[in-house]
Amino acid sequence: MNDDDPYLTEEELALHARLNELRQEHADLDASIEALQLLPVPDQLMIARLKRKKLTLRDEIVKIEAIVLPDIIA
Repeated sequence: MNDDDPYLTEEELALHARLNELRQEHADLDASIEALQLLPVPDQLMIARLKRKKLTLRDEIVKIEAIVLPDIIA
């Protein structure tokens, strides 16, 4: 990862890597949805499918973030 996190376990490093992959895929889906919406005749079925996939990815991102980023009560 980086020198700021010297005490991360292999599992935590894997979770961070997976989180980055999911965030990238989420951003890619967002770009795809935007591009489809700009077409003269947008494929609404495809857009709906991509949006559902994007929501599924978001849920997985939130779950991993809950594991990786602990709640800190100030």
